Amino acid sequence: GAQRIEALVVQHGAATLTRYLEELLSYTERRTRAAFAEFPDGTFGAEMFMDGDGVTDEPVKLAAIVTVDKGRVSVDLTGCDEQRKSPTNATSSQTYSGVVYVLKCLIDPDIPVNDGFYRLIDIRSRPGSVVHAQHPAAVAAGWEIAMQLCDLLFRALAPALPDRVVAGTKGCVCNIAFGGMNPASGEYFTYYETIAGGYGATLTTDGMDAVQAHFQNTENAPVEETEANYPVRILRYELIENSEGGGRHRGGLGVRRDYTFPGHAPSFSILSDKARFAPWGLFGGEAARPAKYILNPETEQSRELPSKITFQLAPGDVVSVQTPGGGGTRSALERPAEDVARDVALGKISAERARAVYGVVVDAATQTLDAAATAAERARRA
Repeated sequence: GAQRIEALVVQHGAATLTRYLEELLSYTERRTRAAFAEFPDGTFGAEMFMDGDGVTDEPVKLAAIVTVDKGRVSVDLTGCDEQRKSPTNATSSQTYSGVVYVLKCLIDPDIPVNDGFYRLIDIRSRPGSVVHAQHPAAVAAGWEIAMQLCDLLFRALAPALPDRVVAGTKGCVCNIAFGGMNPASGEYFTYYETIAGGYGATLTTDGMDAVQAHFQNTENAPVEETEANYPVRILRYELIENSEGGGRHRGGLGVRRDYTFPGHAPSFSILSDKARFAPWGLFGGEAARPAKYILNPETEQSRELPSKITFQLAPGDVVSVQTPGGGGTRSALERPAEDVARDVALGKISAERARAVYGVVVDAATQTLDAAATAAERARRA
């Protein structure tokens, strides 16, 4: 790269190259300003809460006020909580990344990303807060906060840009790690992955099932590869039935992944969120199923775990990580009955939920739609 820049200087001269580079930035600024000018001017705000921070059970407050003014956007995050004595803090750069990601999502994707784009965005945060942590704060969960800020800003801007935003997404990175001594080799090992969840619906589309949200571009870790390289067994890896937020357009489904460790008992860490505060719906849509983190599920020893914990397993323990779904948009009673019946046939929702949430009657045995009973059910609830 440096050599090619030097070649351009030799070929065209430094002054000419500088002029062209400045024009590239100015071009981006002009297009970004025009895109932001399409936003209605005004001030829009929202707040939300994260689960306990990993040291205390006190929820973490995030608050955003977005001001749009003649092609500029300002985001005020000074209402966010003080930084915590835990890893649930974000650096100012992590916060910045989350904010500019959202604003880029709301404009023409062909607009370049360079300083011409960033010039029109102002971000205010308070040093010493959870979105602008100061040394020596721990920031291992900083991306959890940045991820939540993305959802928060979409929520804040929903009244202004209803056709461009998404309902609440899985909204957490869902960091999972475990480690110990491999009983086969006698060597120490450690393993880390993140788990997908449901995406929020828009006013025109369903949310996607089992995806990483927003800027989290991590990939799926296949069961076969994981078990071949680490002393772990994945007992279940599946979509969670009925985890979507209901709506005319439903949210995506969350994911369940269960771990056990034959012949040994490693340390296990969860650094995640959304167990106490579910991904929300928008415009009359319903919230999704929240996350669940369970030790020894479906047994007499079953107990729910917090979303941020490190603990020592006992031999034979099973850890179930169940990520949240995505929120829905508009009333679930508006969803086409055929779409609901298809979701039942695919095992995404149960026949009972189809009737209770969507007002759609599907025969559980044959998985066929009863159009007459559906019309009567929806008329009764109109």
